[in-house]
Amino acid sequence: MPHRSRLDAPGVLQHVMARGIERRKIFWDDKDRSSFLERLAILLEETQTQCYAWALIPNHFHILLRTGTTPLSKVMRRLMTGYAVTFNIRHRRAGHLFQNRYKSVVCEEDPYLLELIRYIHLNPLRAKIVEDLKALDKYPWSGHSTILGRRKNPLIPALEKEVPSAEGGLSLAEKTIEDVLLYFGETFKVGRRRYRVFVEKGIKQGRREDLQGGGLIRSAGGDTSVLSPKRKEDRELSDQRVLGSGGFVGAVLQESERLLEKKYKPKRPIEELIEVVAGRLDLKPKLICSGSRQQKYSEARSLVAWLAVEETGHSAAEVARFLGISRMGVQKAVIRGREFGRHEVSLER
Repeated sequence: MPHRSRLDAPGVLQHVMARGIERRKIFWDDKDRSSFLERLAILLEETQTQCYAWALIPNHFHILLRTGTTPLSKVMRRLMTGYAVTFNIRHRRAGHLFQNRYKSVVCEEDPYLLELIRYIHLNPLRAKIVEDLKALDKYPWSGHSTILGRRKNPLIPALEKEVPSAEGGLSLAEKTIEDVLLYFGETFKVGRRRYRVFVEKGIKQGRREDLQGGGLIRSAGGDTSVLSPKRKEDRELSDQRVLGSGGFVGAVLQESERLLEKKYKPKRPIEELIEVVAGRLDLKPKLICSGSRQQKYSEARSLVAWLAVEETGHSAAEVARFLGISRMGVQKAVIRGREFGRHEVSLER
């Protein structure tokens, strides 16, 4: 059966897994694991992709990501290809390291975010790499110990000069840990204590087949009746690439189709987008690219970045060269532009 195209859209939660070819080890020692996490850390910050959970097992890995404006496929290609090249050189081997494509499942956030964080972080315990929860609390190759504050966060980029911190002086990895702990308490101390209790309760649940893939049957805990209710109008939409309710599946498929159409339709030149924004905001087009720090021109650049990347399919690199800012600057500008752009600017002629 041919592979179905992956689903992707900015801001969605994705459970990503990849195995070694023929189930062989992809991590031979701690140096391999550190190399993988260092590469992942830089990519996450550079592309503004959040990682809520991760676990490295000798022959595979799990990561729970929320994509930014950079498609998941680009993030994973850079991560896996770069790591494989480094691994092969270090171990003097040749050929493929990973088994086929990585697997990704789009997940509905409200019912699954915390469940997946727990499920992924318990992987080393289920795989018998660690003996018990106390050992997992200090295990360095899972995000669990990082959330508890027992280990330094390896997803904070080490080269701050190459990868600037996010707004407020915190890296995106630090901000993500804060976001997770806020689900459990108003302070770090309370949040960590309650988070650990939550993880401990998950040990008895075992492998959780309902969290290991997409599809409505998995979402319903194995209940096949959800696919064939008596009334046709009550049937839930289902897709094996999505873990969530029928309504969520429909929204993901609709957004994915919109992005696919945008990808293959002719792009409007960035110059034209600048003219649209300048006309709407009553500004001079040439000043938008001048590097002016005045708020009105900064907002205009954000709108141009959003229209160019998300609405017309230009790459962040193209926009960065045109506006004279860094690719990471474009990623942040797109996020700012998205917040007020839909109400300020229309591309309709």
